[in-house]
Amino acid sequence: MNDPQQLRDQLAQKNQQLQNVAAQLKTELFGIDAIIDRVIDSVRAWYLLPELVSRPVIVCLWGLTGTGKTQLVRRLAQLLGFYDRFVEVQMDGFSNGAGWRGAQSISGMLGQSGVREGEPGILALDEFQRFRTIDNKRAEVRVERYQDVWALLSDGRLPPSLSLLGDIESSLAEAAFDAERAEASEAQRRFKLRSWEAKELKRNMKLDEPLLQIMAWTPEQVQQRLREFRDSGQQQWETDYSRLLVFVCGNLDEMYEDLATSVDDCDSDADTFHAITGKLSVIDVKQALNKRFKPEQVARLGNEHVIYPSLSRRAYEQLIEQNCARYARDTAGRCGLHFDLATSVREQIYANAVFPAQGTRPLFSSLHAILGAGLAKAALWALERGAEAGDSVGLTADGRSLIAHWRGQSHAIAAPFDITRLRQRNNADFRALLAVHEAGHGLVHALLFGRAPQEIKIHVASFEGGYNAYTSRKVWSRRNLLDSICTSLAGRAAEMLVFGLELSSSGAEGDLRKATESAARMLRHFGHGGRIGRSDVSMNNDENLCTDVEASNAPIEALLQAEHARATKLLDTHRGALLALVDELMAQGQVTPARFAAVVGLPLGRPEDALDPYAERLAEFRGKGAERLRA
Repeated sequence: MNDPQQLRDQLAQKNQQLQNVAAQLKTELFGIDAIIDRVIDSVRAWYLLPELVSRPVIVCLWGLTGTGKTQLVRRLAQLLGFYDRFVEVQMDGFSNGAGWRGAQSISGMLGQSGVREGEPGILALDEFQRFRTIDNKRAEVRVERYQDVWALLSDGRLPPSLSLLGDIESSLAEAAFDAERAEASEAQRRFKLRSWEAKELKRNMKLDEPLLQIMAWTPEQVQQRLREFRDSGQQQWETDYSRLLVFVCGNLDEMYEDLATSVDDCDSDADTFHAITGKLSVIDVKQALNKRFKPEQVARLGNEHVIYPSLSRRAYEQLIEQNCARYARDTAGRCGLHFDLATSVREQIYANAVFPAQGTRPLFSSLHAILGAGLAKAALWALERGAEAGDSVGLTADGRSLIAHWRGQSHAIAAPFDITRLRQRNNADFRALLAVHEAGHGLVHALLFGRAPQEIKIHVASFEGGYNAYTSRKVWSRRNLLDSICTSLAGRAAEMLVFGLELSSSGAEGDLRKATESAARMLRHFGHGGRIGRSDVSMNNDENLCTDVEASNAPIEALLQAEHARATKLLDTHRGALLALVDELMAQGQVTPARFAAVVGLPLGRPEDALDPYAERLAEFRGKGAERLRA
């Protein structure tokens, strides 16, 4: 029995190593400190007391592309000293280093790796979402590769590939049959095992003989070994990988499909998107997985699901700062000049490189395109004008180009600031129209829902317009639905109030469509009109159609007219707040939630309070009941 004090010292040392690993990871991977802590906690028992592990420890990492899932797993394996016992499998079937046979199974890849049977190792199953087993209609999808992954995830004990051994036995039998009709020398040549066949025999049958010796076996010797193998106990057959740490990594688009759909993600605010994705839970993961895998397969993935939020603005800024310093340092090392990058350079990189729903890959691509070429051109320009080693060259940006500065001279360098140019609205009339329209939406939303929009922007690169983004709601009451319709119609109402009927634009078409759809669902499907039932035809719930529409057409039109009138009245009553929002949009191109309250001068609630006071109403109802009893 181990000495208790020695065991405590060992555990304390390994636990400190884990803490050091976490600290190191946080210096290399920005914006995911909470994720790193969660992963370290998930692997703690496996790392400290691996001898107590009786089945694989499974940790699932889910998130948008480019958020650092694979990078975290690779670096963790290296820092824990497991890089020689680390196997990474691309579940789309194109794993690096896999032989033709080994690529067919997880066991084949593990057998070719440094992971030893019965001992700890780390397995990363990357791009797991591509390994779907059911289609969108829940029909089974044929999967040819990695079929043993589910057995591995279950208990870590993998049976041998009996079908492959059967193939080898069949080929030997055919060779023996052919040999009866061939010369002795030719028959002897045909009986040789090929290298991959010998490897599979050695791995599956757990043979100790050298590979060359196995390749020299006669068909009779091979068949005898196969018979002995099949007659042996089941315990000998299985390969024990029960002490593996398995990371399942993937991008479940189904979790994010309802997020930031109003605009392309180059226009989404990183902090807003970060906050929304940070609210996703294990239930969202399970629901997304159920669209790709069978229920029993989802169960085998366990419940340790770590969800990556999109990166925050600060995380992107840290990445930009780090890489700007690296590019400046590397360029200085090659040409001897010192480079001072102004804040405006980092701001333009952020504006043109950050796509919140696409992670870090677009950022790194843009950093290379902007700074890789920009610093080289700046260095060449300065050197041509007599700059010497140790001289300082400044670099600024104005939204159109990078500008190099040296000893009072300046030089503009073309830069790919395409997003900045697309966001610019130079036409005063167009800016005024967009500002009034979007201010109308934003103000009416704040007045009716008591909170600022998540985003209001008229500087948009992805289309010729602006947009508002609102906090999602868990429940929509009848009042909420009416307020939502009123908000949708407020852009058009603002245009008519400010510019008059004749100058109201065609930009409200999408708003009118949305308002009409909401009103129709409210009256025809949600039971908030003069009727309660709905008539449907279809066997598929996704294709249900309401067939009795004539009676509700007039009430829908009346509802839309009433809500348009209500929006107009609200805007007319709060003209000062409307014009303040318009001015802010004209000047800044956007209004943040923090700025919104100061601009309009309204007391606003927090976004997370997006639910009606049902608990308060229940308490009131309970109190009225008690009063009746007393009466």
